[in-house]
Amino acid sequence: MEKRQRSDSKAHCLVFPYPNLQGHINPMLQFSKLLHHNGVKVTLVSTLFAYNKLMQNTSGCSYIPLETISDGHDQGGSAHAESVDAYLERFWQVGSQTLAQLIEKLLSSEYPVDCIVYDAMMPWSLDVAKKYGILGASFFTQSCAVDSILYHVHKGLFTLPVVDDQSEISLPGLPPLKLFDMPSFVYDFGSYPAIFKMVVGQFSNVEKADWVLCNTFYELEKQVVDWMATFLPLKTIGPTIPSHYLDKRLEDDKQYGVSLFDTNNDACMKWLNEQPKGSVAYVAFGSAAQLGVEQMEELAWGLRRSKSKFLWVVREAEAAKLPKGFVEETSEKGLVVSWCPQLEVLANEAVGCFISHCGWNSTLEAFSLGVPVVALPQWTDQSTNAKFIMDVWKIGVKALADEKGVVRQEEVEHCISEIMEGERGKEMQRKALEWKELARKAVDEGGSSSNNIDEFISKLVLSREKRCACEK
Repeated sequence: MEKRQRSDSKAHCLVFPYPNLQGHINPMLQFSKLLHHNGVKVTLVSTLFAYNKLMQNTSGCSYIPLETISDGHDQGGSAHAESVDAYLERFWQVGSQTLAQLIEKLLSSEYPVDCIVYDAMMPWSLDVAKKYGILGASFFTQSCAVDSILYHVHKGLFTLPVVDDQSEISLPGLPPLKLFDMPSFVYDFGSYPAIFKMVVGQFSNVEKADWVLCNTFYELEKQVVDWMATFLPLKTIGPTIPSHYLDKRLEDDKQYGVSLFDTNNDACMKWLNEQPKGSVAYVAFGSAAQLGVEQMEELAWGLRRSKSKFLWVVREAEAAKLPKGFVEETSEKGLVVSWCPQLEVLANEAVGCFISHCGWNSTLEAFSLGVPVVALPQWTDQSTNAKFIMDVWKIGVKALADEKGVVRQEEVEHCISEIMEGERGKEMQRKALEWKELARKAVDEGGSSSNNIDEFISKLVLSREKRCACEK
């Protein structure tokens, strides 16, 4: 192995997000910006297919170089695999080899790798890091509450499937939970077995990590963070959203940097700027959630019934589910777009509530921008996030589904009205603004997340200095 020609000037982190999900790439890309801003050399790692499809659309972070590895599906990505299981197995086999090759290549560069910050969905990355004596930081893109639940499942600390759906489940640091407050892989045990295996597998070797980084902030999840920190080197480093919307410490940092979808920002924001303060219900279900046709129709009619105006993001792949003539019939009170700049929308004073699937990124954005939430969770961690939004953090309501699992139009109308017009809504709005300030303080200088990032960098630099001294 060629001897390292190490520069003494900067520690070097590889940051390796799960490559096929925008909701995993953007938080880790944002964390990369913070490391870069604080003097760490950062290299983002993606698969070749994801780079060709997605990463070339990055903006606002050209100062972070990108290296590619193979997932064994360079031409078609996960969509061309026989199954999710087959893709993940192939990714583990080929990704481990090609990540090792990348580290080998960088060993003889001016900046050999000191640490890999890897998406917890790919625990094999830590095994590769340890093979080369490199520090490893596992990056979790869910809430700590969800992390704790999945950890208990991984350890076999409660039995699946849970038969009694009415009994309360008590876990350390969490409020009493019902079965349907759990992630969908728990309450609907046996659904999506490959993804269940992946999310639970995040904990397969986590005890070997030098850091466990969570995209949350301490004040939001104190009890469960304190409990998990008793047995894992856990640090909260979020919310990882562009600095412009929180502490404003990074100049011109207004975008995450990656988007799967094209947006017509000008038309969207022009319409929003013409609406009165607090008059618009913003509706969006992220980059992956898919609503059934019946649910789309009920949501559409609920928006039409509501007194509030609406801005609804309906991805092109979902547009055929809209009721015929809906867009034209409601053009005076609403706007339907295929994608929009969500942070900019949530920051606009015209927006009075956010009708959301409660993905964790969207949830953090609602907190960070002080917008109450109507929760319509679909799957994965969203039901747990919805539970906490309503009953713990008290910044929203969960829309109740009927026996078919569909939220009816009357319920949609009622939930919007409760937030936008009712006395309870005023309390949610007040609470949302309190959380907004706490999120800002967490990432600002001297805040809990900022201090944790500073500590991470200090330990990283110290480790590098020790290694440099040993090699001289």
